Amino acid sequence: MSEDQESKDIPPMFADELTLAWMEEHLTELKQSVSGQSILYWSLGISFVVGLAAHVGGYALLSSQPAGLLGLLADLLHALGWSLWTGVVVAAFVQVIPEAKRRQIKQAIDAYEALRRDKAQAGGHREP
Repeated sequence: MSEDQESKDIPPMFADELTLAWMEEHLTELKQSVSGQSILYWSLGISFVVGLAAHVGGYALLSSQPAGLLGLLADLLHALGWSLWTGVVVAAFVQVIPEAKRRQIKQAIDAYEALRRDKAQAGGHREP
């Protein structure tokens, strides 16, 4: 591959040396944040808080019995908040908790297999 072709393969965001140096310095923590579930947890947490605040705010506006356009906006805010925070709760039960349990079981299996390998190597015989 020619040098011209290699430069076309590099994304434009990595064209300057300052960006490359920053990426080199932060590569480990970037890989950890992408490989983990922190982005999911943060987005669910923020969505829950915003949804709960919108729900409470909409409820407070609705309890003052506004009329016309303000009443419609209060109802929409209340419904948006309700759907947002309950959606986060559903996502936690459907996605987050089972995924955490799956990782926990996988860790236990990996630890058990490592223990079996260590015992097999210490005993001097091969693992079946």
